[in-house]
Amino acid sequence: MARKTVKPGQSDRAGVQQRSISADIRAIEGQDRTFELSFSSEEPYTRWWGVEILDHSDGALDLTRLNEIGVLLFNHDRDVVIGKILSASVQENRGIATVQFDTDEESEKIYQKVQNGTLKGVSVGYMVDSWEEVAAGKQSADGKYTGPCEVARKWTPFEISIVSVPADPTVGVGRELDDAPETITGSAHDSLANAMRQLQINLNRR
Repeated sequence: MARKTVKPGQSDRAGVQQRSISADIRAIEGQDRTFELSFSSEEPYTRWWGVEILDHSDGALDLTRLNEIGVLLFNHDRDVVIGKILSASVQENRGIATVQFDTDEESEKIYQKVQNGTLKGVSVGYMVDSWEEVAAGKQSADGKYTGPCEVARKWTPFEISIVSVPADPTVGVGRELDDAPETITGSAHDSLANAMRQLQINLNRR
């Protein structure tokens, strides 16, 4: 078991990440165009390089950006701002946000689809500052996880998106293999995922 801090350029896991969740988007009564939604969880997620877990313990998330200048996007497009983040917090090991949709034409279209239940996907864009690497068969420092896996111990969410096609609807809105070298679907994706998991196990055994 080892802990490391990554810096930009050091690792293919140091850049911008995205993961989606089939979230419960709930309208807040008495507050116009305002919803509460979950945007992250501690559910293990298999990326092409291994299993990723986002820590939600005290101090793990830096929510400063979301709470001060956070925006709501559509499909992670920085040019399609559809609302603002009123507040973000951690509750029961999940990232929870209160968002409010804007009133321009483009935002109205997405708002109506969320209101009608057509759009249910939520995804978060984030960067990881510190990883804990857990070797195969070993326990993480807090005893919660068994390796092989990598736990994001310090990470910063910087935007939340309503997404039209969540990649994996298993935990609250699936995730996207955004950092994979190419788009892979079906059995080819499963084969690569299995190969990468075995590679991670072999590396951890060295």
